[in-house]
Parts: sequence; structure tokens; C-alpha cells
Amino acid sequence: MKFHDPEERELMESIETEEWVSIDDLEEEIQKAKQAARATLAKSERMNIRISPNDLRRLKLKAMQEGMPYQTLVSSIIHKYVMGRLEEKREYRESQFEKR
Repeated sequence: MKFHDPEERELMESIETEEWVSIDDLEEEIQKAKQAARATLAKSERMNIRISPNDLRRLKLKAMQEGMPYQTLVSSIIHKYVMGRLEEKREYRESQFEKR
């Protein structure tokens, strides 16, 4: 089989060696993708912020894991926060109190 580039070869090999697995809930994944697409298209205001390079790198990694642009992830986090649906993990809060 002729490959166009090394990335295509790597992708085909990963499929052939069964590195890919089916997801448990296809409908849920479709809804996540639709929500990300809607959020990407529903732009209304622009905001510029300064962020540490380390935080930005980690944010981009999280967004990649979620399969969305990092700007969409930031928008989602902010939306959840202002709607009262974003909460700190309990372990994090407790560790902060232990440091004091």
C-alpha cells in the first residue's frame, strides 16, 4: 500500500494493530462534538488575557484530550463558572488548607 506521508503510515499501522477502541457511548460523543461546534460558531465578544506559558501548554493539552480547540475549552470553563456549574475538586481545596 502506498502512503502519502509518515503520519498516514503511522495511522494505518495503529488501526491494523488494533490500537483503536470503540467508545462506550457514541451518542454522547456526538453531542459533545455538536456542542463544541456550536460554541465555536457562537462567537460574540473578544477577550484578551495574559496567561503563563505553562498554564497555556496544559490548557492546550486538556483541549486536545477533549478534542476541541483550546479557545472553546476556555469559553466553556468560563461559561460553567459564571453559571455556577464549575466546582473545585475537594482534594485540591483540602490540600490548600493543609499548606497554610
